[in-house]
Amino acid sequence: MCRVPETGERPYHHGHLRAGLLQAAERRLREDGVDGLSLRDLARELGVSHAAPRRHFPDRRALLDALAETGFARLDTVLRAALADTADDFAVRLQAVATAYTRFATENAALLELMFRSKHRPGGERVARAAEGAFALVNELIVQGQAEGALQAGEPEQAGLILFATLQGIAALVNGDVVPPEMRDGLVETATEQFLRGARPLP
Repeated sequence: MCRVPETGERPYHHGHLRAGLLQAAERRLREDGVDGLSLRDLARELGVSHAAPRRHFPDRRALLDALAETGFARLDTVLRAALADTADDFAVRLQAVATAYTRFATENAALLELMFRSKHRPGGERVARAAEGAFALVNELIVQGQAEGALQAGEPEQAGLILFATLQGIAALVNGDVVPPEMRDGLVETATEQFLRGARPLP
């Protein structure tokens, strides 16, 4: 056990402290942004000693990277769950993944920004590896569309990047209060249909 007795908070067993820190950190991230995160404040919130979080996260950067890694793991789970609930039809599968991704991006805006920032920073190799699952899933989906003749042959990464840029644009509009959240799913549906029309093989 490790706690500050005078806080009166329920102590965290070492096996649960890491998860508790990540949950509290994500809540702070959502409310106050990256600048509002500190290991000392999280320790105070959870009722543990100031030194306790460093057993799991040597510094603030390690905490942020762990948040980003868990974010990509959740995104991967969300996308795979969306696919599991659909038929084998490529257009339906693409629509399901596009909708699931954009919902994640708008419901976890601050986390998503941290995820990509951490992935591309120097030294972010672990975060980049954590991102591979979700990106591989989208790549496999594009390959399926090409194999079935729904998409032009070519580099699947390029087609995936175009789709990703479109979805990110919609998420940015929602997160920036340019369009209301209730328009999100309709915009994604229209954008996916336009992507399919524009990327289909030439006659």
